[in-house]
Amino acid sequence: MADYRFQREARTPFSEVYNILDGDRSVGRIDIHFTSSHVYGSLTVVESVTTEEVEELIELVDDDLVSSAEAERSDFIVAVYQGRSLGTYSDEDFTDTEADTTNGS
Repeated sequence: MADYRFQREARTPFSEVYNILDGDRSVGRIDIHFTSSHVYGSLTVVESVTTEEVEELIELVDDDLVSSAEAERSDFIVAVYQGRSLGTYSDEDFTDTEADTTNGS
C-alpha cells in the first residue's frame, strides 16, 4: 500500500504545486488552479503508477488539498499525464551554457 504525502513547491493566490511522495520516492506532481467556479488539476505521475493508484491520488488530492482550501467549486477537473522525469531546470542551468558559447567554447 502506498504512503502518499504532499510536499508543497509553490503557492500563489490562485494555485498550488505539490511534489507527490510515496515514502521518500517522488512518484508525481500536482498543479492545482482555483477559479471562481471550478478547480483544475494537472497530475503527472511516473510510469509505474497504475490506473487504480491514479484514482486514489485524485481522491487524496481532493480530500487533503482541494477541500481544505475551502474554495467554492462546482467541479474538480484533473488532466493526468504519465511518463518519466527528465529533471528540473532553472536559469542557472542555461547561464553556464550561454557563457561557454560566447567564449568560443
